[in-house]
Amino acid sequence: MRTPRPDDIRPGQESVWDYPRPPRLEHVDVRVQIDFGGERIVDTDDVVRVLETSHPPVYYLPIAAFGEALVPTDGASFCEFKGAARYFDVHGGAERADHAAWNYPRPMPGYEDLDDRVAVYAAPMDRCIVDGEVVVPQPGGFYGGWVTAAIAGPFKGIPGSHGW
Repeated sequence: MRTPRPDDIRPGQESVWDYPRPPRLEHVDVRVQIDFGGERIVDTDDVVRVLETSHPPVYYLPIAAFGEALVPTDGASFCEFKGAARYFDVHGGAERADHAAWNYPRPMPGYEDLDDRVAVYAAPMDRCIVDGEVVVPQPGGFYGGWVTAAIAGPFKGIPGSHGW
């Protein structure tokens, strides 16, 4: 499978094709808000993002910032870099999104800053916001990246990207 040609980068953007593999963690000075079930379930500026080649950033937020919105659920997965993940159902108002969040309770070396942090799939939420901008979910359903105007693709998850 051929690697796609990166999109042109506009002023103020970064290309996901410049992100590394293995992924890099960054503490970032942004405000993240998530609305679900007609409620604001998180509002924090304690944010770590993970950057990986061809993927929009995944934002990890303190579990404590979610209050009662996260309920542990079944299921697990494994990332060769970050380790074993567990999943959460997300609750807001009268709504529930099954398996809509995950974290790494014992992250691998180099990813310890993900301990006690959780990432959320944007698609099932009412909206996810980074510094006032409503994000677009990463294509494909499997991936948890958040697309903003600050990044250029193309992004893993679009049709034909399985082999990237």
